[in-house]
Amino acid sequence: MDRDSSEILAWAEAEAERRKKEILTATDSCAVVGMSYYVSNDGDDENDGSRSRPWQTLQKVSQAELQEGDGVFFRRGDLFRGFVQTKAGVTYGAYGEGEKPKFYGWDYSLADPSLWEIWNESRKIWKLKKPILDCGTLVFNDGEFHSRKLIPSYRGGRFVCREEEGRIFDPAVEMTRNLDIVCFYEERMNVKPSKGEDFPVPQIDDQSFGTLLLRCDEGNPGAVFSSVEAVPRRNLIQVKGNDRVTVDNLCLKYCGAHAIGAAGPCITGLHVSNCEIGWIGGSIQNYYGTDPNYPQGMRGSVTRYGNGVEIYGGCDDYVVENCYIYQVYDAAITHQVTTNGKTYRMNNIRYLNNLVEHCVYSIEYFLEKTQGDAESVISDCIMEGNMLRFSGYGWGQQRHNTDTPAHIKGWSYENTARDFEIRNNIFDRAAYRMLHLVAKEAGSLPEMDQNTYVQAKGGMLGQYGANAEKEPEILPFTEENIQRVFRDNEAQIYIV
Repeated sequence: MDRDSSEILAWAEAEAERRKKEILTATDSCAVVGMSYYVSNDGDDENDGSRSRPWQTLQKVSQAELQEGDGVFFRRGDLFRGFVQTKAGVTYGAYGEGEKPKFYGWDYSLADPSLWEIWNESRKIWKLKKPILDCGTLVFNDGEFHSRKLIPSYRGGRFVCREEEGRIFDPAVEMTRNLDIVCFYEERMNVKPSKGEDFPVPQIDDQSFGTLLLRCDEGNPGAVFSSVEAVPRRNLIQVKGNDRVTVDNLCLKYCGAHAIGAAGPCITGLHVSNCEIGWIGGSIQNYYGTDPNYPQGMRGSVTRYGNGVEIYGGCDDYVVENCYIYQVYDAAITHQVTTNGKTYRMNNIRYLNNLVEHCVYSIEYFLEKTQGDAESVISDCIMEGNMLRFSGYGWGQQRHNTDTPAHIKGWSYENTARDFEIRNNIFDRAAYRMLHLVAKEAGSLPEMDQNTYVQAKGGMLGQYGANAEKEPEILPFTEENIQRVFRDNEAQIYIV
């Protein structure tokens, strides 16, 4: 704590830049035992997928009859749009020279004046002419600007304001800032939105193509900006229930759900390495009768979501390493489940040497036990060598539950765990809690060892403890709390 603040901040910036460069320039090293297939922008889906006759589209990759042990390799420097549905036991990687191959979520760029028409001239609100999936945000000029998304509730067969649900939501009134967006969809309805409630709300899924409005004070957005990327409600890499999937050296950007999403009773062998993942999440997951994440009076009937790499459910041999992940609406990396009476094992988890910046949660985990489940457990989980920066400072802070961010977010569930270690990481500034590590029993808490902590003067450290009797106190950032409560006696600690 005796080093000058400017020295510490300069060191942190230099270390982040070193790691970023190392990840972005990582070489291709994936070897496969089966067939290798290749994809490039100047290929043809009628080709055989060989290196000399590559495929062209992600749709072809999703439809191909791939076998265990096969690999699909995308040409570096190329840009692919849409998503990939993986097959079990298949590796997805890169080949050639140059930048990592890019996967973008929407089918085309919105930086085209012909795509837009004026919707309200006095308010400078523009409408995208074609229907589009719900968007988490829009990103302009490769991240120079982004939108604020306004989300109304849906009550009584109409869109109403979340803060005042007796008032009809009028975009011309509510879109008060430049680059505000609103997405509308209500063609299909779900009559049972949640918890036995029985009234219609819009059915939001990957077939819900609706209206996008954008306020742009400077004119037609397709002419104002050099690039406009939608962040649509899609997963870029849909693992779903497939085992033994490897994703290496890809650039995954601009999707409103998860960059890589998997779910099932037990996903085995998901390995993600050397990837760049950015501008993820923020789409509507579901409309509900009430939103449990909304802190004031349970109002709000809508939940947004979106993570960088997620397994929902059980897992084994789950590795995320050497990735650069930034600007994610929820978590950069996560394993999580609400059991609903079923048994889930989360075993052999490794989050190693990742650089995470400007996400709401750098790493999120939780095991919420419901309906009598007793056997579910997190075991052999190691988070090591990661550099986690600026939690709660990214675009995801347009969320309603603004006080939840943390670098490692375990929430306050049972979180039954054993052999759980958090060691040799760098936690670099957090807007709220730096760490939220709570479990029902003290024996399930992670062991903290030799981590480095950098926090702004007056900032929070967070929570560490058992909640069987009462919720642990939210602690200020002090050397004593890190050593005495978090029991990280070998920590490096800096207040800046």
